[in-house]
Amino acid sequence: MQPMKPILAAILTIAGLAMPATQASADTPLTLAQIVDAALEANPQVRAARARWSAAIHSIKQNYAPNDPIFNYFNTDSPTNGFDHAATHTINVTDSFQFPGKALYQADIARRNADVARLTYEAALRDIRAQVETAFYQDQLDTALGVVADETLVNLKRVLEVTQVAYSANQVTQTDFISAELDLSAEQLERDRLKVAVANDLTTINQLLNRIPDAPLQLDQTLKLEPLNIRLDTLVERAFKLRQEILESALAQKNSEDSVTLARMEYLPDYSVGYTFDNYMIPSAGPTVNSLQDHGWNIGFNLPVFFWIKQREDVTRAGFDLDAARNDLASIRSQTAASVTALYRSAQYSYRTAATYRDTLTPLARQNFEVALTAYTSGKIDFVTLSTTLRSYYGARISYLTAANQYLAGRVALEQAIGEPLAK
Repeated sequence: MQPMKPILAAILTIAGLAMPATQASADTPLTLAQIVDAALEANPQVRAARARWSAAIHSIKQNYAPNDPIFNYFNTDSPTNGFDHAATHTINVTDSFQFPGKALYQADIARRNADVARLTYEAALRDIRAQVETAFYQDQLDTALGVVADETLVNLKRVLEVTQVAYSANQVTQTDFISAELDLSAEQLERDRLKVAVANDLTTINQLLNRIPDAPLQLDQTLKLEPLNIRLDTLVERAFKLRQEILESALAQKNSEDSVTLARMEYLPDYSVGYTFDNYMIPSAGPTVNSLQDHGWNIGFNLPVFFWIKQREDVTRAGFDLDAARNDLASIRSQTAASVTALYRSAQYSYRTAATYRDTLTPLARQNFEVALTAYTSGKIDFVTLSTTLRSYYGARISYLTAANQYLAGRVALEQAIGEPLAK
Protein backbone atom coordinates (compact mmCIF):
# COMPACT_ATOMS: atom_id res chain seq x y z
CA MET A 1 0.00 0.00 0.00
CA GLN A 2 1.31 3.40 -0.89
CA PRO A 3 2.26 5.86 1.87
CA MET A 4 -0.61 7.98 3.13
CA LYS A 5 -0.96 11.41 1.63
CA PRO A 6 -0.27 14.26 4.06
CA ILE A 7 -3.90 15.42 4.09
CA LEU A 8 -5.20 11.91 4.71
CA ALA A 9 -2.59 11.32 7.39
CA ALA A 10 -3.73 14.49 9.13
CA ILE A 11 -7.35 13.33 8.94
CA LEU A 12 -6.47 9.97 10.45
CA THR A 13 -4.47 11.67 13.16
CA ILE A 14 -7.37 13.95 14.03
CA ALA A 15 -9.74 11.01 13.98
CA GLY A 16 -7.44 9.09 16.31
CA LEU A 17 -6.52 6.40 13.76
CA ALA A 18 -2.89 7.01 12.92
CA MET A 19 -1.74 8.10 16.39
CA PRO A 20 -3.28 9.39 19.62
CA ALA A 21 -5.07 12.68 19.02
CA THR A 22 -4.42 15.72 21.15
CA GLN A 23 -7.26 17.45 22.93
CA ALA A 24 -7.06 20.38 20.52
CA SER A 25 -7.29 18.16 17.45
CA ALA A 26 -10.13 16.17 19.00
CA ASP A 27 -12.13 19.40 19.20
CA THR A 28 -11.56 20.25 15.53
CA PRO A 29 -14.82 19.76 13.57
CA LEU A 30 -14.43 17.22 10.78
CA THR A 31 -16.32 17.55 7.52
CA LEU A 32 -18.20 14.71 5.90
CA ALA A 33 -15.53 14.34 3.20
CA GLN A 34 -12.80 13.98 5.82
CA ILE A 35 -14.73 11.36 7.76
CA VAL A 36 -15.45 9.39 4.57
CA ASP A 37 -11.77 9.47 3.52
CA ALA A 38 -10.68 8.27 6.95
CA ALA A 39 -13.24 5.45 6.97
CA LEU A 40 -12.29 4.25 3.48
CA GLU A 41 -8.69 4.01 4.66
CA ALA A 42 -9.20 2.45 8.08
CA ASN A 43 -12.36 0.31 7.87
CA PRO A 44 -11.52 -3.43 8.19
CA GLN A 45 -14.22 -4.43 5.72
CA VAL A 46 -12.63 -2.26 3.04
CA ARG A 47 -9.17 -3.59 3.84
CA ALA A 48 -10.41 -7.17 3.63
CA ALA A 49 -11.99 -6.55 0.22
CA ARG A 50 -8.79 -4.93 -1.01
CA ALA A 51 -6.75 -7.93 0.18
CA ARG A 52 -9.10 -10.35 -1.61
CA TRP A 53 -8.69 -8.33 -4.79
CA SER A 54 -4.91 -8.58 -4.50
CA ALA A 55 -5.20 -12.32 -3.88
CA ALA A 56 -7.36 -12.74 -6.99
CA ILE A 57 -4.82 -10.87 -9.12
CA HIS A 58 -2.14 -13.37 -8.10
CA SER A 59 -4.25 -16.31 -9.26
CA ILE A 60 -4.10 -15.38 -12.97
CA LYS A 61 -0.58 -16.24 -14.14
CA GLN A 62 -0.57 -19.69 -12.60
CA ASN A 63 -3.18 -20.79 -15.16
CA TYR A 64 -0.53 -20.57 -17.88
CA ALA A 65 1.86 -22.90 -16.04
CA PRO A 66 1.66 -26.66 -16.69
CA ASN A 67 1.44 -29.15 -13.88
CA ASP A 68 4.59 -29.84 -11.91
CA PRO A 69 6.62 -32.68 -13.48
CA ILE A 70 6.88 -35.96 -11.61
CA PHE A 71 10.38 -37.37 -11.04
CA ASN A 72 10.81 -41.11 -10.41
CA TYR A 73 13.92 -43.07 -9.50
CA PHE A 74 13.87 -46.86 -9.70
CA ASN A 75 16.39 -49.18 -8.06
CA THR A 76 15.39 -52.53 -9.62
CA ASP A 77 16.37 -56.16 -9.93
CA SER A 78 18.18 -56.35 -6.60
CA PRO A 79 18.97 -59.91 -5.50
CA THR A 80 19.37 -58.80 -1.88
CA ASN A 81 17.12 -56.41 0.00
CA GLY A 82 16.06 -54.06 -2.82
CA PHE A 83 18.45 -51.30 -1.82
CA ASP A 84 21.87 -52.58 -2.97
CA HIS A 85 23.32 -54.69 -5.77
CA ALA A 86 20.56 -53.56 -8.11
CA ALA A 87 20.84 -54.56 -11.75
CA THR A 88 19.29 -51.36 -13.07
CA HIS A 89 18.97 -47.72 -12.03
CA THR A 90 16.16 -45.92 -13.87
CA ILE A 91 15.26 -42.23 -13.92
CA ASN A 92 11.84 -41.24 -15.23
CA VAL A 93 10.41 -37.73 -15.65
CA THR A 94 6.76 -37.26 -16.63
CA ASP A 95 4.66 -34.13 -17.06
CA SER A 96 0.99 -33.75 -18.00
CA PHE A 97 -0.38 -31.01 -20.25
CA GLN A 98 -3.80 -29.76 -21.19
CA PHE A 99 -4.90 -29.60 -24.77
CA PRO A 100 -3.50 -26.31 -26.22
CA GLY A 101 -5.91 -23.40 -25.72
CA LYS A 102 -7.57 -24.48 -22.50
CA ALA A 103 -5.16 -22.48 -20.35
CA LEU A 104 -6.00 -19.30 -22.26
CA TYR A 105 -9.69 -19.61 -21.42
CA GLN A 106 -8.92 -20.53 -17.81
CA ALA A 107 -6.67 -17.49 -17.46
CA ASP A 108 -9.38 -15.28 -18.94
CA ILE A 109 -11.84 -16.60 -16.36
CA ALA A 110 -9.31 -15.97 -13.57
CA ARG A 111 -8.73 -12.44 -14.88
CA ARG A 112 -12.46 -11.74 -14.83
CA ASN A 113 -12.68 -13.19 -11.32
CA ALA A 114 -10.01 -10.67 -10.33
CA ASP A 115 -12.14 -7.96 -11.93
CA VAL A 116 -15.10 -9.21 -9.90
CA ALA A 117 -12.94 -8.98 -6.77
CA ARG A 118 -12.06 -5.41 -7.76
CA LEU A 119 -15.73 -4.56 -8.20
CA THR A 120 -16.45 -6.17 -4.83
CA TYR A 121 -13.80 -3.90 -3.33
CA GLU A 122 -15.37 -0.87 -5.04
CA ALA A 123 -18.77 -1.98 -3.74
CA ALA A 124 -17.31 -2.16 -0.23
CA LEU A 125 -16.01 1.40 -0.66
CA ARG A 126 -19.45 2.46 -1.88
CA ASP A 127 -21.30 0.79 0.98
CA ILE A 128 -18.96 2.05 3.70
CA ARG A 129 -19.22 5.55 2.22
CA ALA A 130 -23.01 5.26 2.35
CA GLN A 131 -22.95 4.02 5.94
CA VAL A 132 -20.66 6.86 7.04
CA GLU A 133 -22.76 9.48 5.25
CA THR A 134 -25.98 8.09 6.70
CA ALA A 135 -24.54 8.08 10.22
CA PHE A 136 -23.12 11.57 9.70
CA TYR A 137 -26.48 12.95 8.57
CA GLN A 138 -28.23 11.14 11.42
CA ASP A 139 -25.87 12.83 13.86
CA GLN A 140 -26.65 16.17 12.23
CA LEU A 141 -30.38 15.45 12.58
CA ASP A 142 -30.20 14.41 16.23
CA THR A 143 -27.91 17.32 17.07
CA ALA A 144 -30.25 19.77 15.33
CA LEU A 145 -33.23 18.20 17.10
CA GLY A 146 -31.36 18.78 20.34
CA VAL A 147 -30.97 22.46 19.47
CA VAL A 148 -34.69 22.65 18.72
CA ALA A 149 -35.42 20.93 22.02
CA ASP A 150 -33.23 23.47 23.85
CA GLU A 151 -35.07 26.37 22.23
CA THR A 152 -38.39 24.70 22.96
CA LEU A 153 -37.38 24.41 26.61
CA VAL A 154 -36.69 28.14 26.61
CA ASN A 155 -40.11 28.84 25.10
CA LEU A 156 -41.79 26.46 27.55
CA LYS A 157 -40.14 28.32 30.41
CA ARG A 158 -41.55 31.55 28.95
CA VAL A 159 -44.98 29.95 28.85
CA LEU A 160 -44.55 28.74 32.43
CA GLU A 161 -43.61 32.25 33.53
CA VAL A 162 -46.63 33.91 31.91
CA THR A 163 -48.98 31.25 33.29
CA GLN A 164 -47.49 31.72 36.72
CA VAL A 165 -48.02 35.47 36.51
CA ALA A 166 -51.56 35.03 35.21
CA TYR A 167 -52.35 32.47 37.93
CA SER A 168 -50.92 34.73 40.62
CA ALA A 169 -53.22 37.50 39.37
CA ASN A 170 -56.19 35.10 39.42
CA GLN A 171 -56.59 35.52 35.67
CA VAL A 172 -56.33 31.78 34.89
CA THR A 173 -56.85 28.57 36.80
CA GLN A 174 -54.09 26.46 38.34
CA THR A 175 -54.61 23.94 35.54
CA ASP A 176 -52.77 26.20 33.10
CA PHE A 177 -49.77 26.44 35.41
CA ILE A 178 -49.67 22.67 36.04
CA SER A 179 -50.03 21.92 32.30
CA ALA A 180 -47.10 24.22 31.55
CA GLU A 181 -44.99 22.41 34.15
CA LEU A 182 -45.91 19.02 32.64
CA ASP A 183 -44.97 20.19 29.13
CA LEU A 184 -41.63 21.47 30.41
CA SER A 185 -40.81 18.20 32.20
CA ALA A 186 -41.75 16.12 29.13
CA GLU A 187 -39.51 18.23 26.91
CA GLN A 188 -36.61 17.81 29.33
CA LEU A 189 -36.96 14.03 29.00
CA GLU A 190 -37.00 14.38 25.20
CA ARG A 191 -33.81 16.42 25.38
CA ASP A 192 -32.15 13.68 27.42
CA ARG A 193 -33.21 11.11 24.82
CA LEU A 194 -31.63 13.17 22.05
CA LYS A 195 -28.36 13.34 23.97
CA VAL A 196 -28.28 9.55 24.06
CA ALA A 197 -29.12 9.43 20.33
CA VAL A 198 -26.22 11.75 19.49
CA ALA A 199 -23.85 9.63 21.58
CA ASN A 200 -25.01 6.50 19.74
CA ASP A 201 -24.54 8.24 16.38
CA LEU A 202 -20.93 9.01 17.26
CA THR A 203 -20.43 5.41 18.38
CA THR A 204 -21.66 4.22 14.98
CA ILE A 205 -19.22 6.52 13.19
CA ASN A 206 -16.36 5.41 15.45
CA GLN A 207 -17.14 1.80 14.61
CA LEU A 208 -16.96 2.59 10.88
CA LEU A 209 -13.65 4.37 11.54
CA ASN A 210 -12.35 1.31 13.43
CA ARG A 211 -12.04 3.27 16.67
CA ILE A 212 -13.16 2.60 20.22
CA PRO A 213 -16.88 3.40 20.75
CA ASP A 214 -16.41 6.40 23.05
CA ALA A 215 -13.48 8.02 21.23
CA PRO A 216 -13.92 11.82 21.03
CA LEU A 217 -15.18 13.06 17.69
CA GLN A 218 -16.31 16.54 16.71
CA LEU A 219 -18.32 16.78 13.49
CA ASP A 220 -19.27 19.70 11.30
CA GLN A 221 -22.95 20.43 11.92
CA THR A 222 -23.54 22.62 8.87
CA LEU A 223 -26.69 21.34 7.15
CA LYS A 224 -26.44 21.74 3.39
CA LEU A 225 -29.38 21.06 1.10
CA GLU A 226 -28.51 21.05 -2.59
CA PRO A 227 -31.31 20.34 -5.07
CA LEU A 228 -31.17 17.23 -7.23
CA ASN A 229 -30.95 18.73 -10.71
CA ILE A 230 -30.19 15.55 -12.67
CA ARG A 231 -32.68 13.88 -15.01
CA LEU A 232 -33.99 10.49 -13.95
CA ASP A 233 -33.13 8.79 -17.25
CA THR A 234 -29.57 10.08 -16.93
CA LEU A 235 -29.25 8.50 -13.49
CA VAL A 236 -30.62 5.18 -14.73
CA GLU A 237 -28.11 5.12 -17.58
CA ARG A 238 -25.29 5.91 -15.17
CA ALA A 239 -26.41 3.07 -12.93
CA PHE A 240 -26.37 0.62 -15.87
CA LYS A 241 -22.77 1.62 -16.62
CA LEU A 242 -21.43 1.98 -13.08
CA ARG A 243 -23.33 -0.17 -10.59
CA GLN A 244 -20.90 -2.81 -9.39
CA GLU A 245 -23.47 -5.61 -9.21
CA ILE A 246 -24.42 -5.08 -12.86
CA LEU A 247 -20.79 -5.14 -13.96
CA GLU A 248 -20.19 -8.26 -11.86
CA SER A 249 -23.17 -9.98 -13.51
CA ALA A 250 -21.84 -9.05 -16.94
CA LEU A 251 -18.47 -10.59 -16.06
CA ALA A 252 -20.20 -13.68 -14.69
CA GLN A 253 -22.07 -14.03 -17.99
CA LYS A 254 -18.82 -13.81 -19.95
CA ASN A 255 -17.23 -16.39 -17.66
CA SER A 256 -20.20 -18.67 -18.26
CA GLU A 257 -19.69 -18.32 -22.01
CA ASP A 258 -16.05 -19.38 -21.63
CA SER A 259 -17.15 -22.21 -19.34
CA VAL A 260 -19.31 -23.54 -22.17
CA THR A 261 -16.29 -23.45 -24.48
CA LEU A 262 -14.12 -25.21 -21.91
CA ALA A 263 -16.80 -27.85 -21.42
CA ARG A 264 -16.81 -28.53 -25.15
CA MET A 265 -13.00 -28.73 -25.13
CA GLU A 266 -13.25 -31.64 -22.72
CA TYR A 267 -13.80 -33.76 -25.83
CA LEU A 268 -10.23 -32.84 -26.82
CA PRO A 269 -7.64 -35.08 -25.18
CA ASP A 270 -5.23 -33.92 -22.52
CA TYR A 271 -1.87 -35.65 -22.69
CA SER A 272 1.29 -36.49 -20.81
CA VAL A 273 4.90 -36.76 -21.96
CA GLY A 274 7.62 -38.76 -20.20
CA TYR A 275 11.34 -39.41 -20.52
CA THR A 276 13.16 -42.51 -19.21
CA PHE A 277 16.87 -43.12 -18.66
CA ASP A 278 18.15 -46.62 -17.74
CA ASN A 279 21.61 -47.29 -16.29
CA TYR A 280 22.37 -51.04 -16.17
CA MET A 281 24.79 -52.04 -13.45
CA ILE A 282 25.23 -55.60 -14.82
CA PRO A 283 26.41 -55.91 -18.44
CA SER A 284 24.21 -58.87 -19.14
CA ALA A 285 21.14 -56.79 -18.23
CA GLY A 286 21.86 -54.06 -20.80
CA PRO A 287 20.58 -53.86 -24.35
CA THR A 288 24.00 -55.01 -25.57
CA VAL A 289 27.20 -56.07 -23.86
CA ASN A 290 28.91 -52.80 -24.74
CA SER A 291 25.90 -50.52 -24.12
CA LEU A 292 24.88 -50.20 -20.48
CA GLN A 293 22.64 -47.15 -20.88
CA ASP A 294 19.55 -46.39 -22.92
CA HIS A 295 16.96 -43.65 -23.32
CA GLY A 296 13.25 -43.66 -23.99
CA TRP A 297 10.19 -41.49 -24.07
CA ASN A 298 6.47 -41.98 -23.91
CA ILE A 299 3.30 -40.06 -24.62
CA GLY A 300 -0.19 -40.73 -23.34
CA PHE A 301 -3.56 -39.09 -23.66
CA ASN A 302 -7.04 -39.54 -22.28
CA LEU A 303 -9.89 -40.90 -24.35
CA PRO A 304 -13.38 -39.48 -23.70
CA VAL A 305 -15.05 -42.87 -24.05
CA PHE A 306 -17.61 -42.05 -21.34
CA PHE A 307 -18.64 -38.78 -22.97
CA TRP A 308 -22.36 -39.55 -22.71
CA ILE A 309 -22.25 -39.30 -18.88
CA LYS A 310 -19.36 -36.86 -18.40
CA GLN A 311 -18.39 -34.41 -21.14
CA ARG A 312 -21.87 -34.15 -22.64
CA GLU A 313 -23.38 -33.48 -19.20
CA ASP A 314 -20.71 -30.85 -18.53
CA VAL A 315 -21.64 -29.05 -21.75
CA THR A 316 -25.35 -29.19 -20.88
CA ARG A 317 -24.74 -27.94 -17.34
CA ALA A 318 -22.55 -25.10 -18.61
CA GLY A 319 -25.31 -24.10 -21.03
CA PHE A 320 -27.84 -23.81 -18.23
CA ASP A 321 -25.34 -21.83 -16.12
CA LEU A 322 -24.94 -19.42 -19.04
CA ASP A 323 -28.72 -19.03 -19.30
CA ALA A 324 -28.91 -18.34 -15.55
CA ALA A 325 -26.12 -15.73 -15.80
CA ARG A 326 -27.95 -13.93 -18.60
CA ASN A 327 -31.17 -13.82 -16.61
CA ASP A 328 -29.30 -12.68 -13.50
CA LEU A 329 -27.93 -9.75 -15.48
CA ALA A 330 -31.39 -8.85 -16.81
CA SER A 331 -32.82 -9.11 -13.29
CA ILE A 332 -30.25 -6.83 -11.64
CA ARG A 333 -30.66 -4.26 -14.42
CA SER A 334 -34.43 -4.26 -13.93
CA GLN A 335 -34.09 -4.02 -10.14
CA THR A 336 -31.58 -1.19 -10.45
CA ALA A 337 -33.82 0.82 -12.77
CA ALA A 338 -36.79 0.41 -10.41
CA SER A 339 -34.70 1.25 -7.32
CA VAL A 340 -33.19 4.38 -8.87
CA THR A 341 -36.61 5.55 -10.04
CA ALA A 342 -38.26 5.08 -6.63
CA LEU A 343 -35.37 6.66 -4.72
CA TYR A 344 -35.28 9.62 -7.12
CA ARG A 345 -38.99 10.34 -6.63
CA SER A 346 -38.76 10.04 -2.84
CA ALA A 347 -35.71 12.30 -2.69
CA GLN A 348 -37.37 14.96 -4.80
CA TYR A 349 -40.47 14.89 -2.61
CA SER A 350 -38.38 15.15 0.57
CA TYR A 351 -36.51 18.14 -0.83
CA ARG A 352 -39.74 19.94 -1.74
CA THR A 353 -41.14 19.20 1.72
CA ALA A 354 -38.00 20.44 3.49
CA ALA A 355 -37.90 23.61 1.37
CA THR A 356 -41.57 24.34 2.09
CA TYR A 357 -41.12 24.00 5.84
CA ARG A 358 -37.88 26.00 5.78
CA ASP A 359 -39.13 28.90 3.66
CA THR A 360 -42.81 29.11 4.56
CA LEU A 361 -44.30 26.95 7.28
CA THR A 362 -41.67 27.34 9.99
CA PRO A 363 -41.52 31.16 9.81
CA LEU A 364 -45.33 31.31 9.93
CA ALA A 365 -45.45 28.92 12.90
CA ARG A 366 -42.90 31.00 14.79
CA GLN A 367 -44.84 34.20 14.10
CA ASN A 368 -48.03 32.51 15.22
CA PHE A 369 -46.47 31.46 18.53
CA GLU A 370 -45.16 34.95 19.30
CA VAL A 371 -48.58 36.44 18.56
CA ALA A 372 -50.28 33.78 20.69
CA LEU A 373 -47.92 34.40 23.61
CA THR A 374 -48.78 38.09 23.57
CA ALA A 375 -52.48 37.32 23.22
CA TYR A 376 -52.42 34.91 26.16
CA THR A 377 -50.69 37.49 28.33
CA SER A 378 -53.51 39.92 27.58
CA GLY A 379 -56.15 37.24 28.21
CA LYS A 380 -57.42 37.06 24.63
CA ILE A 381 -56.79 33.32 24.19
CA ASP A 382 -56.73 30.34 26.53
CA PHE A 383 -53.80 28.10 27.48
CA VAL A 384 -54.81 25.30 25.12
CA THR A 385 -54.55 27.63 22.15
CA LEU A 386 -51.17 28.91 23.32
CA SER A 387 -49.87 25.37 23.84
CA THR A 388 -51.14 24.36 20.42
CA THR A 389 -49.30 27.20 18.68
CA LEU A 390 -46.06 26.29 20.48
CA ARG A 391 -46.42 22.66 19.51
CA SER A 392 -47.15 23.68 15.93
CA TYR A 393 -43.97 25.73 15.84
CA TYR A 394 -42.00 22.89 17.37
CA GLY A 395 -43.60 20.40 14.95
CA ALA A 396 -42.77 22.58 11.93
CA ARG A 397 -39.10 22.68 12.88
CA ILE A 398 -39.05 18.95 13.50
CA SER A 399 -40.77 18.31 10.17
CA TYR A 400 -38.20 20.43 8.37
CA LEU A 401 -35.27 18.61 9.94
CA THR A 402 -36.87 15.22 9.33
CA ALA A 403 -37.59 16.01 5.68
CA ALA A 404 -34.07 17.37 5.22
CA ASN A 405 -32.59 14.22 6.74
CA GLN A 406 -34.81 12.04 4.55
CA TYR A 407 -33.64 13.96 1.50
CA LEU A 408 -29.97 13.58 2.41
CA ALA A 409 -30.45 9.90 3.24
CA GLY A 410 -32.31 9.50 -0.06
CA ARG A 411 -29.38 11.01 -1.95
CA VAL A 412 -27.05 8.57 -0.21
CA ALA A 413 -29.28 5.63 -1.11
CA LEU A 414 -29.52 6.91 -4.69
CA GLU A 415 -25.73 7.14 -4.93
CA GLN A 416 -25.47 3.62 -3.55
CA ALA A 417 -27.94 2.35 -6.15
CA ILE A 418 -26.03 4.10 -8.96
CA GLY A 419 -22.59 3.01 -7.79
CA GLU A 420 -20.82 6.36 -7.34
CA PRO A 421 -21.42 9.82 -5.80
CA LEU A 422 -23.74 12.11 -7.74
CA ALA A 423 -21.13 14.86 -7.71
CA LYS A 424 -18.90 12.97 -10.13
